[in-house]
Amino acid sequence: MNKEVNITKKNNPAVDVIITNFNKASFIEEAILSVIKQTYKNWKLYIIDDNSSDKSLEIINKFCDIKNITVVKLSKNKGPSFARNYGMRISNSKYISFLDSDDSWTVNKLEKQIFFMEKNSFSFTYTDYKPFFENNGKKRFKKRTFLKNFFDYDAFIKNSSINTTTMIIARSILGSHRFKKVKLLEDYLFKCELLKNNFKATKLGEDLAFYRILNRSRSSRRLKNVYWLWLINRNYNKLNFIKNLISIFCISLNSIKKYGIK
Repeated sequence: MNKEVNITKKNNPAVDVIITNFNKASFIEEAILSVIKQTYKNWKLYIIDDNSSDKSLEIINKFCDIKNITVVKLSKNKGPSFARNYGMRISNSKYISFLDSDDSWTVNKLEKQIFFMEKNSFSFTYTDYKPFFENNGKKRFKKRTFLKNFFDYDAFIKNSSINTTTMIIARSILGSHRFKKVKLLEDYLFKCELLKNNFKATKLGEDLAFYRILNRSRSSRRLKNVYWLWLINRNYNKLNFIKNLISIFCISLNSIKKYGIK
């Protein structure tokens, strides 16, 4: 989009941003600040801390007094599905956006994406993004992604490239859909179930987020991911053996293209 974005007060609907956090003290402040600095101001931020044992709460508490930030501190570790579902349950805005606590946004992410959705009456959108590594405080950015312009369910189970940190959904399509309690890839399953309902996800073709690749992150444990992808495809998506193999092969290939083998 090259047009100047100009959302008037009449059509700048509220968006809820949900950050879930568990032991990401090194990164959580950067994520929170990237929301606070948004050019789009009609947002509410829900920070759900999943009973962190590091210094996350010391950092999160610095933002407790900001009026459009709500901090929830879970007394037991419940996992990312529970934390995200809790955030969705207490939120009430027209749009819901997600930001992982080790990722961040460009300052105009919400403004551009909400305008894109309002102008075109889209209910599920995502953007391109820049993956990066960080060593000793130095960030090394990889090339921005150039994802498909839209995904339906059949395309998504072969290329699960919609990054949760970039997506915004309209509450109207949420219905009873929630993140299921599975050990890994709960976000993949959530997106599958939304797309199964004949919804289509449409891309705003700009890179508006930064995705941190952690050596020990859940998303980098490839073998475990493949195992859970197989289980989810079999048990929830009801794919037969051949379709499951095709899904795993295509998703793995796309992941290697984006992030490399390392």
